[in-house]
Amino acid sequence: MDDKKNILIVEDEFIIAMLIEKQVSRLGYQVVDKVTTGDLAIKVVQEKPCDLILMDIKIIGDLDGIETMTEIRKFSQVPVIYITGNSDPLTRQKAFETNPSGYIIKPIEMEILKTSINNALGI
Repeated sequence: MDDKKNILIVEDEFIIAMLIEKQVSRLGYQVVDKVTTGDLAIKVVQEKPCDLILMDIKIIGDLDGIETMTEIRKFSQVPVIYITGNSDPLTRQKAFETNPSGYIIKPIEMEILKTSINNALGI
């Protein structure tokens, strides 16, 4: 892959963020940043080129992942894949209102992550 795609990871659990970063790098993508809050995610999307966001739904700070994407959608249509331990129907419904490219339930399987990222990026 010559033109590395930039992926933003939004995850407040350090070990999970590191595991996701390792998997994303193994797939040949570049992690543009790893952040723990919605406010930081919004700032990164405004300031750096992002081709995809991997977003946990339950993150620290004032905004959860869904609220963060609602704010980002006001100025960007960057694709998002939610990666979450939460699979209840109401959360899924709220998440899908932000038009995500994917919704992965933890624990993350490498093949599902790879397929979801490639689909979101049109590869």
